[in-house]
Amino acid sequence: MSRIIYLVSFLLLAVSSGVFAEPHADAALEATNKAVLHGKSGHVSLLVEYAQTALEQAKQGAAVAKDEAKIHMDAAVKSLDETIQHGKTGHVAIATKSAEAAVTHLQEGNK
Repeated sequence: MSRIIYLVSFLLLAVSSGVFAEPHADAALEATNKAVLHGKSGHVSLLVEYAQTALEQAKQGAAVAKDEAKIHMDAAVKSLDETIQHGKTGHVAIATKSAEAAVTHLQEGNK
């Protein structure tokens, strides 16, 4: 009986682990969209602020993502890192393009 319980528990965990990435990816996508909006408006400090929020969520999503979703979440993390670095140096246009790339990866990773 205990073997069945362990087996069922393991199967439920294995099936549900991919689901955990979605809330983080959704939160990261929302924050990244706000970063893009502020970047297009030239508000570099807000772009960086939202990109940092998105980065935290994207890292959490990447930690539990699998397969192709993991590839896209990792790419989104990289793009958000670039967004923050360019934003901190005042390169708003480049930071915005990096944030737009992150949006694409977050959308692809959350299908």
